[in-house]
Amino acid sequence: MMTSTISEVLNELELDALTELVNIGVSRAAFNLREMVGEQVHLSVPSVDLVHRTRAIEILEGRETGQLVAVHQVFEGDITGRALLIFPETKSLELVRAVTGGDLSLEDIIELEQEALAETGNILLNGCLGTIANMLRRSLRMSLPEIIRGKGSEFFNLEPPPEAGDVVMFLYINFTVRQRNISGYIVMLMDIPSLAVLKSLLGEFIERATDGMAS
Repeated sequence: MMTSTISEVLNELELDALTELVNIGVSRAAFNLREMVGEQVHLSVPSVDLVHRTRAIEILEGRETGQLVAVHQVFEGDITGRALLIFPETKSLELVRAVTGGDLSLEDIIELEQEALAETGNILLNGCLGTIANMLRRSLRMSLPEIIRGKGSEFFNLEPPPEAGDVVMFLYINFTVRQRNISGYIVMLMDIPSLAVLKSLLGEFIERATDGMAS
């Protein structure tokens, strides 16, 4: 099954259900991050898209010309793949400053960068994906977070070698925390069998929701 746009893979109902699940997952992630930083955190996802891996590289490198930093985790369960929280490297210290408070020196922030990024990414990716899996009544195991730096092409070609038909769920996200507006991306790379499972699970989710409304 080859894909070029999300509309060729998921029908309108499935796309609506996926968007709802993503928004619930991101809201949960925002709540978890708020617990961590002790103040209001706003996360929004203006768009959800599903594209080929090669198209994802084009999108990311078209928007972000500089070096990027990402929190990378592998997820396993009925759906298997990789999740990345990606920021321009120039924004990574800003994000660390936002989640650690404004009183630290630049030297301290640089020293804490790896640990703070890993913890923040872990909270966001686990909150988002874990919530979606729960809503689909499935479990998901997440690996420990890993910080990687590079360009989009490197993020989407991590070892082991990706399959030719891999697809990427692409979420552009806006952060607002401690009066700082920071934009980044959550991406999920899945192979074709996992995409087929996701479509099936979305169908079951819609059926449960429809039955609930009818009863």
